Amino acid sequence: MSRATKRRSKLHRPVGDLLLTMRERAESLSQGQQQVAAVMLADPDFAVRANVDALARRAKVSPPTIVRFCRALGFAGLREFKLHLAQSLAVGTSTLHRAVVPGDNMQTVTHKVLQGAASALANLEQHIAPEDIERAVTRIAKARRVDCYAVGNTSMFMASDAQARFSRLGLVSNFYFDAHLQLVSAATMNKHDVALAISHIGRMPFLLETVDVAKEQGAMIIAITRPGTPLAERADVVLPVVVPADPSMRVGTEAYLAQMAYIEILMVGTGLRRGPPALRQLKRVRQVLQERGVDSETHPVLERAWSNGEVQPS
Repeated sequence: MSRATKRRSKLHRPVGDLLLTMRERAESLSQGQQQVAAVMLADPDFAVRANVDALARRAKVSPPTIVRFCRALGFAGLREFKLHLAQSLAVGTSTLHRAVVPGDNMQTVTHKVLQGAASALANLEQHIAPEDIERAVTRIAKARRVDCYAVGNTSMFMASDAQARFSRLGLVSNFYFDAHLQLVSAATMNKHDVALAISHIGRMPFLLETVDVAKEQGAMIIAITRPGTPLAERADVVLPVVVPADPSMRVGTEAYLAQMAYIEILMVGTGLRRGPPALRQLKRVRQVLQERGVDSETHPVLERAWSNGEVQPS
């Protein structure tokens, strides 16, 4: 058995014990690795979102020492260690929020919730492959049709929002959450189409069946989901939702924000690829909505009534 194989086969403690593992094993580590452990234990949220250089600067060690520290605890590298650390912060903590404890006042609660959300988004960037984003937006910008599929309340809202955004860019786009209609959509796709599937859980049977049919038709599959899910395995491009588990909700606020961020990235990137026609389309949509009072403070009918003295503004 090679040294690398032995390292991969090394057993880890349960994810929830990772912080305890660092405390217990600190004395057996080298001086530099002890400094890394101290930094991790003092501010685990920072450790989850920081890159190797930032961790090295705070611990006052070299970047290779960070990697050696992770391997000393049985992980292949920093990325695997951080995934387990993020989960550790969510295990065995408050059932309301992983960072909130009984007795926290509302100022502290507000800070912890906002800090958690900001940390999750900052950490998300480390898991995004720019080449995958490039492939996705390039294909969407040229697509004959972009259909958005989802299961569950949060994902359904995201897919609906994605469809609305793509439509504003002048793309032919649809949103389906019904299993029957998803299959109908998938069956009518071809190699010029894109299927955007959104599911944090990533293993809903009828969504997977729809994706399989769309793939058979030649469509590109873009998935916003967790890495390693059946949906991720089927996708041509995966936009990974890598956030700590939420103790109270199956799809927590941080996963919700990550999905929203990906949709915004796809819309902006697609708009840039489509160029001036897309910008003109956006401007026209905005103009129509404002003229008809949808995106304005007051409705034109009310403005006319006020000007005629029929209604007194409150």
